[in-house]
Parts: sequence; structure tokens; C-alpha cells
Amino acid sequence: MTLKISSTVRLALIASATLSIAACASHPKPTPAPPPPPPPEAPPPPPPPPPPPPPAPTGPVPGSVQDFLLKSGGDRVYFDYDKFDIRSDAAPILDAQAAWLDRYPAVKVRIEGNADERGTREYNFALGSRRANAVRDYLVAHGVAASRISTVSYGKERPIDPGEGEEHWSHNRNGHTAITDGAVGG
Repeated sequence: MTLKISSTVRLALIASATLSIAACASHPKPTPAPPPPPPPEAPPPPPPPPPPPPPAPTGPVPGSVQDFLLKSGGDRVYFDYDKFDIRSDAAPILDAQAAWLDRYPAVKVRIEGNADERGTREYNFALGSRRANAVRDYLVAHGVAASRISTVSYGKERPIDPGEGEEHWSHNRNGHTAITDGAVGG
């Protein structure tokens, strides 16, 4: 079966197709949108923070006068009235001083012998000298080179306790170990 299309319908179909084509020709095809730009590269992560500084040392600097005082238990030993022999309570202090001086061989010390206010000036200078020498001899016997130790007597001229009576005088009968050279920071 064949269909006959009238010329009018044919003309209408052609006109409609032409108009469709013309309409499409007047509107260009939209160009596709450009692809979005790639996301920016993420910045590199920041470098890790530097390690914290080591904790500040607590206590005295090793080899310093303060270290000597702390590790040796003090810089003074005490004597009985009119005596210059090393008392039993002084031995641990002098042992610790000798050990500390052994660790720091560049350190030099002066042993200062002192007496209380009783007695003549001359007698107390002689007693102070014997006390200083007793401390020096103890340190030397415990390994400290004699060349690192000097001695001096102050007799009764430099009391550390100005009071009167046995309690005060007992403080002034002493041998004082003073660092004179080689300590850290001093």
C-alpha cells in the first residue's frame, strides 16, 4: 500500500523541516564549558616544630664553688677548744672534699685556720696554722696533691660568729677550705 501525500501536505512538511533546520542554524550549538581548573596543589605541610630545648639544669654547675659546697657537705670543719686534731664529724666532710678535688684536678684551694677569741693573738695565729695544716695533711693523705693546697692562719682575726660564749666561740674554731683557682665560673 502506497500512501499518497497531497502536494499541500508535502509543501507543509518541507516548510516545517526547512524552518526547523533554519531555527537550528540560527542557534549555534552551545560549546561545552571548559573543564574546571584542577584544584590548587595543597601547600606542603609545615615542617615539624624543632624539638624543645633540653630542660635547664637544676642545681649548681659541675665544677663550680656551689657544686663544691653541695657535694662536700660544706667548706668548714670545726675543732675542739685548744685542739687541732681532725674530729670524727669532720672526716666525712674532708673525705667528700678530697673526692670532689680528685674529680677537678685543676682546682686549687687555700685552707684557712681560725681560732676563737680567747688567748693571745700570737697563740691563736699559731693554733690557726696548726689547724690549717691538719686539714691540708688530711686532704693530701686522701689523694689531693700538696701543690694544689696552700694554708694561711687568721688566728682570731676573722670570727664568723661575733657572739660571746662557747656556742659562738665553737663556730670560730674552724678550718675553712676556700677555692682559689680552677673552679668553673670562678
